[in-house]
Amino acid sequence: QARLVESGGGLVQAGDSLSLSCTASGRTFSGYTMGWFRQAPGKEREFVTAINWSGHYLNYVDSVMGRFTIARDGDRNTVYLQMNSLKPEDTAVYYCAARYGWSERGSKREDEYEYWGQGTQVTVSS
Repeated sequence: QARLVESGGGLVQAGDSLSLSCTASGRTFSGYTMGWFRQAPGKEREFVTAINWSGHYLNYVDSVMGRFTIARDGDRNTVYLQMNSLKPEDTAVYYCAARYGWSERGSKREDEYEYWGQGTQVTVSS
């Protein structure tokens, strides 16, 4: 059974850094795009960033551009989200997701993703 498991969330202060990871298992994820979404309290879940299978295509939401970096490891079954210069507005539950292929629209639509992790809480205090 396919699983995505996130780790690395926590409580940090504004300006700090945090790294999240997501490991995929249970089936082959060859050809799959991995994405990160987040949901803040009282808000809709939103796209954060995505990376395609090869790592050649990336996409970021404007609010994290220049602060967050997504990357995949060598076997491509683990994806990382390095978050720098964190702001209180980055506080949310962060979800890892997987979809086959890469969308010309940048793979930012939630309904395009087939597999989801359980989420990890990131809290940034001011």
